[in-house]
Amino acid sequence: MSRLKDKLHEKIEQWRPRTARLLEEYGDVVVDKVTISKLIGGMRGLKCLVTDISYLDPNEGIRYRGYTLPEVFEKLPKPKGAGMPYVEGLFHLLLTGEIPSEKEISDIVDEFSKRRILPRYLYEVIDAFPCCSHPMTIFSAAILTMHRESFFAKKYHGGISKQDYWDPMFEDSLNLLAKLPEIATYIYAKLYRDGKRIQSNPNLDMGGNFAFMMGKDKPYDDVSRLHFIIHSDHESGNVSAHAGHLVGSSLADIYQAISAMINGLAGPLHGLANQEVLRWLQELMGKMEGQIPTEDELKQYVWDTLNLGQVIPGYGHAVLRKTDPRYTLQREFSLKQMPDDPLFQVVNMLYKIVPPILKEQGKAKNPWPNVDAQSGIIQWHYGVREYDFYTVLFGIGRAIGICANLIWDRALMYPLERPKSLTTEMLEEIAGIRKKTEETDKEK
Repeated sequence: MSRLKDKLHEKIEQWRPRTARLLEEYGDVVVDKVTISKLIGGMRGLKCLVTDISYLDPNEGIRYRGYTLPEVFEKLPKPKGAGMPYVEGLFHLLLTGEIPSEKEISDIVDEFSKRRILPRYLYEVIDAFPCCSHPMTIFSAAILTMHRESFFAKKYHGGISKQDYWDPMFEDSLNLLAKLPEIATYIYAKLYRDGKRIQSNPNLDMGGNFAFMMGKDKPYDDVSRLHFIIHSDHESGNVSAHAGHLVGSSLADIYQAISAMINGLAGPLHGLANQEVLRWLQELMGKMEGQIPTEDELKQYVWDTLNLGQVIPGYGHAVLRKTDPRYTLQREFSLKQMPDDPLFQVVNMLYKIVPPILKEQGKAKNPWPNVDAQSGIIQWHYGVREYDFYTVLFGIGRAIGICANLIWDRALMYPLERPKSLTTEMLEEIAGIRKKTEETDKEK
């Protein structure tokens, strides 16, 4: 793995002076305006974090190291006969900002394969959970349990230069990422396949091996590659990403940080949107007794949902102002691989119907579909029909981006996150409310 580590080390040495200069010479430059609405509104849109791994452009969608998603899928190398790129190649891109060569891809795939084996105790931890446990709870606990494997924790307690923190973090990250498909598929076998585990195939790449362990034939290997890549990063301010950054800033190891990330992703406001899309669609199909609705019937169903004060699941985005490229990539895959799937046919009609209705209603800032409008439909088509497991799939992908971010956080020696809080009374004083109230009381 020295090839990737050497390249990363070179990048780090080039980058550190840039960060140091910004802090030393331009530390007082104002970046954003903090308002009361941003404080009470969860800091939405407040520019207060730094990541060079990805950027969410309102008009182009997520960019990975400056590349749009269509560019990423076009430029990253693909396994022989595959339609989707190596997930390992994405990790190289996120770490270095460079598209890997075939030789570099081969090295990374080999390294992931060598690190995939789980310690025996991890199976015992997973087996100890009750059969009705949520897969995300097991996933988080299994990752956290591997803290004992942390190379960083051992180096830190043994004494290591702050300049070198990134090195053991790099090793831990590779060890964890290589093992996530093994952990996830073992959890799936425990909960949904009567414990019938499928042993991994060391000759396959990450996406291909995940599909193999799930017991799925082609093109589910491409489904896995597509799913992990498009979910891998989304700036650093969303709940899962920020949870990973925040915990990592305390110098917690990668296992503790990614476990926290998984816990954030498990919250219903963050990682469950694709389930809501499926439920909404299946409720419709139930009313139609399995028949595909006409456009007029579908329009009525959309309006009925809106008139009940509900949103159309899978539509809208806090930042994007166009169709999510992650949706488009999945739609193109579906048109090629599963055009006759009834749920996809409904989703495809919704793409035509919903935006004009939301524009007419006038409440949605973004009437276009997001990633969740399509992702659950694909999993359902290929037989992964356990809703609760979908967030685990999300978590595998998101861990890739967070690991890359945390390695760079250590490389640039970012400090402990510690924002300052204010009381409601202080906000009232800043707004001038409390002073006015006190003057009114005196007059009375």
